[in-house]
Amino acid sequence: MQILHTIPRADGFRMPAEFDRHEGCLMIWPSRGDSWRNGAWAARRAFVEVACAIAQSEAVTMLVEADQYETARAMLPPAVRLVEMATDDAWARDVCPTFVRNDQGLLRGIDWGFNAWGGLVDGLYFPWDKDNHVARKVCDLYRTDCYDFRDFILEGGSIHSDGEGTILTTENCLCSKGRNPHLTREEITQKLCEALGAEKVLWLPRGIYGDETNEHVDNICAFTAPGAVVLAWTDDPDDPQYALSQACETYLAAQTDASGRRIQVTRLPIPQTPVRITEAECEGLDYWDGVPTRTPGERLAASYVNFYIANHAVLVPQFDDPMDDVACDILAKAFPTRTIIPIAAREILLGGGNIHCITQQIPQHERSRCYA
Repeated sequence: MQILHTIPRADGFRMPAEFDRHEGCLMIWPSRGDSWRNGAWAARRAFVEVACAIAQSEAVTMLVEADQYETARAMLPPAVRLVEMATDDAWARDVCPTFVRNDQGLLRGIDWGFNAWGGLVDGLYFPWDKDNHVARKVCDLYRTDCYDFRDFILEGGSIHSDGEGTILTTENCLCSKGRNPHLTREEITQKLCEALGAEKVLWLPRGIYGDETNEHVDNICAFTAPGAVVLAWTDDPDDPQYALSQACETYLAAQTDASGRRIQVTRLPIPQTPVRITEAECEGLDYWDGVPTRTPGERLAASYVNFYIANHAVLVPQFDDPMDDVACDILAKAFPTRTIIPIAAREILLGGGNIHCITQQIPQHERSRCYA
């Protein structure tokens, strides 16, 4: 594995779309007590369900702390590979490398800087040094060369690619003061295009209400095909999400992608009833630095957009809400060749994210230069 200091786009590499074929998927075993309640047991069962569903059509590798290896091995099926690796939490999307690929199928990883979604300005935990080393270790594990972009703070959940030169992100996230305050939006755009092999960045103004990542794009909007997205939506003008989704739809209506196509927007409803954490659930969480990490009644950033596209399926979060079935039906039409797999996701959401946040796809690649 080589550490590269060149530019991916100049080297002929770009970020594939998530709906392209995968070689596999990376996940991280949950154990952090101030993220996952009651010793993370309920969260682990949800992670197991996700891993098993993905493993039906692509290889799953679970990164696990040494003291959790035996537990993870007992709970996971043999098809899921375990690899011991130190992490600070379980958000594979944000700490694992973003993979880029060239026209010959050669795969490389990007090692972004990670500072727990905002560092000392508004980050969610400290320290984060173990998470900040995961991307490079994963590249070493898969014997893929690794681009050094540690001087640029970015999480995988803050970007979406159509695989054809267009990147989705949110202004509220990537322009936040805790990430790259020394860069303008134009400079961030250039950085994204150079790193991801893109020609155009679509800057959605906002994300999901209450999203503590400064509103990652993977909770509000996702490509389902080139030129087509789903957008989290509510028809309730009294819901604080209403204005945020409206702003995003208005923005997208005036945009084209890198190929000049108008963006086709499909509205994907958020849960009808806001998902809130209960007092009992809060009591199961450890304190961080002497203070609770959740407050009873706190609204969580529940969104069906936070799905995972596997090779033969789409894993859709479910919240025991009337909109669960509606979301599955909409996504079934968006992905007609894939099976829709509903996953009870409350326990994942209690940790602060959802199915897309705990997974990171590995694009299909040329095996002669990269070994799983």
